[in-house]
Amino acid sequence: MTPRSSAAPEILSPRQILETLVSFPTVSRDTNLPLIDWVQGYLESHGVTCYRHHHPDQPKAGLWAWTGPEEEGGVVLSGHTDVVPIDGQDWSSDPFTVTERDGKLYGRGCADMKGFDALAVWALVEASRRKLSKPLHLAFTYDEEIGLLGAAPLLADALPHVPKPAVALIGEPTMLQVVSGHKAGIAFDTQVNGFEVHSSIAYKGVSAIMEAAKLVEWGNAVNAANAAKEPQGSDALFDPPWTNAHVGMISGGTAHNITAKTCNFLMSFRCVPGEDPESYARAYEAEVRRVEAEMQAIRPETSITLTRLFDAKGLAPEKDGAAEQLARQLTGDNGSHVVSYGTEAGYFQAEGLSAVVCGPGDIAQAHQPDEFITLEQFEKGEAYMRRLLDQLEA
Repeated sequence: MTPRSSAAPEILSPRQILETLVSFPTVSRDTNLPLIDWVQGYLESHGVTCYRHHHPDQPKAGLWAWTGPEEEGGVVLSGHTDVVPIDGQDWSSDPFTVTERDGKLYGRGCADMKGFDALAVWALVEASRRKLSKPLHLAFTYDEEIGLLGAAPLLADALPHVPKPAVALIGEPTMLQVVSGHKAGIAFDTQVNGFEVHSSIAYKGVSAIMEAAKLVEWGNAVNAANAAKEPQGSDALFDPPWTNAHVGMISGGTAHNITAKTCNFLMSFRCVPGEDPESYARAYEAEVRRVEAEMQAIRPETSITLTRLFDAKGLAPEKDGAAEQLARQLTGDNGSHVVSYGTEAGYFQAEGLSAVVCGPGDIAQAHQPDEFITLEQFEKGEAYMRRLLDQLEA
């Protein structure tokens, strides 16, 4: 553990920490190292132990920090450090400066999710000044916004070096409602490579667009079949209560009278907890190969290339889960909540931790111009952290 200096280190308020975190423009395409450097330096100045995980190829890092007794069974507060771009958005104030207006704190990441991150940093410093019965941890990741890419490597790298916590509270904005489940997600970049001929003799060529349309229609058939099923168990809690396929972007072609040489689209699946995402991956790959064989029967040089973009783990509701019980005690929320978007919670659950999603702010503000968190939610988030500290105090 880093020794304390003789001079008392500065103690910042949650608001001051939020202002500092937002000032770092940690868009996913860029580095997050200045933010990680600042957080690590601030925590270590208060005697908090830190372990840094480095991205293997890019100037990015994850951070794991903890304070309290060196034993297993504590609580980890988890957040991501990256934010989405501001490109093309019309902001009323500097996105990387926290601005207060009408009871709201505006700035990129204030809701998603530097508001929670700031409270987590504040809580660790407060915890370092108390005698805890169990350790309190912090886990900060990179590249969440581009496919939840940073959680798995951070966990794999850090867990062998830290006292393993029992409970993970992932602080995505839920208005401090306790979200006990969410869908898994997988996606494939699909590149269809056809053969160009004049459209008057289209049968002699292969239109990449028309072949791609077969795969898109296969996705529609998957949706129709799944929608007709009777949902089972916790799947019934979701909206929709079934796994859905989706194509949100597609491009290709040269001219109206030429069979398209290329067509590119992204096929994604959001899977309910009761179904295996890999079964959809296998089914899609099989359909791709079937369509590809039909193409190659006409022109052998045609092909379809699949690139798996991400595998976002789902969060399955836990029966009598420790994380859910703790979060309900801290918030007073007794409702049943699941969401169809993804978070990093599933990665913690896969490592054997009990996990829920619960944080201040509204997900409706995520990624929006003039993103904000209300002062009321930020203050409720601070009260949430104070109650957690009281729970952990010996």
